[in-house]
Amino acid sequence: MKKILLSYLLVGFTAFCAFSQEDINTNKDSKKMPEIYFEETTHDFGTIEYNGNGTCEFTFKNKGKEPLLLTSVVASCGCTTPTWPKEPIKRGKKGTIVVKYNTRIRGAFSKSIRVRSNAKTSLVTLKLKGTVKNPETPKTNN
Repeated sequence: MKKILLSYLLVGFTAFCAFSQEDINTNKDSKKMPEIYFEETTHDFGTIEYNGNGTCEFTFKNKGKEPLLLTSVVASCGCTTPTWPKEPIKRGKKGTIVVKYNTRIRGAFSKSIRVRSNAKTSLVTLKLKGTVKNPETPKTNN
């Protein structure tokens, strides 16, 4: 009797999971969802001066039919600070994510920024890379 009951529970749980997954896939295939499109997903600073301008912008467009909402924009570490629009981006409109890298950290860097939204592609990863020069030391006269 226990085996039969366990079998029914297992079949019921499997069916529940399968139907739940189908709902998620159906929503992702909707033609009305927003679509996020970035002009570029990587910014190469090249070589930057120590304490120089470490700011760049990533421009995106909503190519979908519904408003696009960025739910979170998170950098891979505290040396990179993103700011992004909190209001929905309407169909056909553009938005900008501004990213500031701390150029008081010397040497080569490669950082990522994860952008989550209500778009068909709900996660997009942006990348920053470059090298910060060593600060120049003042020359002393002896």
